[in-house]
Amino acid sequence: MSGGVDTGAGNAALTRRWQHVMMDNFGTPRLPLVRGRGTRVWDAEGNAYLDFVGGIAVNALGHAHPDVVRAVSEQVASLGHVSNLFIAEPTVRLAERLLRLAGRPGRVYFSNSGAEAVEAAFKIGRLTGRTHMVAAAGGFHGRTLGALALTGQPAKQRPFEPLPGDVSHVPYGDVEALRAAVTPRTALLVLEPLQGENGVVVPPPGYLRAAREITAATGALLVLDEIQTGVGRTGRWFAAEAEAVEADVVTLAKGLGGGLPIGATLAFGAAATLLTPGAHGSTFSGNPVVCAAALAVLDTIERTDLLEHVARTGRRLRRGLRTPAHPLVREVRGAGLLLGVVLDGAHAARVQRAAQDRGLLVNAVAPDVVRLAPPLTVSDREADMFLDGFRAALSETFGEVRTAA
Repeated sequence: MSGGVDTGAGNAALTRRWQHVMMDNFGTPRLPLVRGRGTRVWDAEGNAYLDFVGGIAVNALGHAHPDVVRAVSEQVASLGHVSNLFIAEPTVRLAERLLRLAGRPGRVYFSNSGAEAVEAAFKIGRLTGRTHMVAAAGGFHGRTLGALALTGQPAKQRPFEPLPGDVSHVPYGDVEALRAAVTPRTALLVLEPLQGENGVVVPPPGYLRAAREITAATGALLVLDEIQTGVGRTGRWFAAEAEAVEADVVTLAKGLGGGLPIGATLAFGAAATLLTPGAHGSTFSGNPVVCAAALAVLDTIERTDLLEHVARTGRRLRRGLRTPAHPLVREVRGAGLLLGVVLDGAHAARVQRAAQDRGLLVNAVAPDVVRLAPPLTVSDREADMFLDGFRAALSETFGEVRTAA
C-alpha cells in the first residue's frame, strides 16, 4: 500500500536519527511512522499499512479520530494543566463515568500509564496492613519497581532485583495454586482476565470467579488488571464481565485515552478509602486534556455501539484465521479484538516481517504467537483485507520453513 506523506527524511534517515539520540531500552523500532488516520498509518516514505497493533491496544478509535481531536482541541483551548491542587470538571466527569460503567460506587485515582495504575493498587494493598501479594506467572503489570515485582516474567525482573514486596507467583489458570497461595496474610491477588503480553492466554472458565471466592474467604483484595482488556477491547467494557466478577480494585489504561497517556485505578468498598491525603499522588493526575480525550473515547464507543461491533468483528477474524485451516496456525485464542494467533513453531517474528511487507502491522508478542489488537473501529472490509494479506504472509513463512527444513 502506498500514498500519504513523504517527510523527505526517509525511513533509514529517521531511524538513524533515533539511534543517535534515544536510549537503547527499546532497541531500534522496526519502522518510522509519520501519520495515521483511522486504521491506517504511513511511514516516512509514504507507504501505508493497516495497523493491527493499535499502539499495543491503545488506539481504541484508531488514529486522528475526529471526536478525540475535537475534544482535545476544545479542552486545551479552554483549560490545560491545573495539577492536583485544583479541580477540573472533565476529571470529575470521567471518574463519574467510569464508576457508572462499573455499575457500583467507588473512588478513582488517575495516573499517566498502566504501570502507574498498578503502582497505586500496590500501595492500596500495603495500606491493608498486610504485605504478602500473589500474582500469576507470565503476567505483565508494568516495569516500575512495584508493578515489576508483580509481573511474573523473571527475565524482566532479574536486572532490577531485589524488588519490593513479598510476592508469590503461581501458574495462571490453576485454581488450586491460588487456593494454596492466597492466605489470611495476603494483601492482594492481581490477575489479568486474559494475559496479553504473555501471548493472549485465556484462563479456563470459572477461574476469575474462583479467584473472587478465594480472596473473599481470606480477606485479600482482588485486583483485576484490565489495562489491556478493558474499555471495550474484548467486546465488553470490562473483560471480567464475562464471568460477572466484581473486583475490589480495577486498573485501566491503554485504550482509555484513545492514544493519549492516562491510567486509572478504580477501588470499591473498603479499598476505596485506603488512600488518604499525602499517601500517593502525581503532578499530572487527572489532567483535564487527557480526561477530555478519554470521555470522547467512552462517548464514541457507546454512541456507535462499538461493543457489539467488536464482538462481531472478533468472531469474523477468528473464523477467517481458522478457515481455511493453515498448517502454520495451531490455534486462535482471545476475545473480541484482542487475539493471539498461535503458530506451530517459533515463527512469529518471521510472520510479522512477511505481514509488514504486505502492508500489515502485527505484533510478534511471543516466539510462537502473533498478537492482533486493531482499533475497535476496524471495518468488515478492512478485516477481510487483513485476512487476505495475513494468509499470504503465513503461506510465505510456511514455504520458507519447509525449504529450510
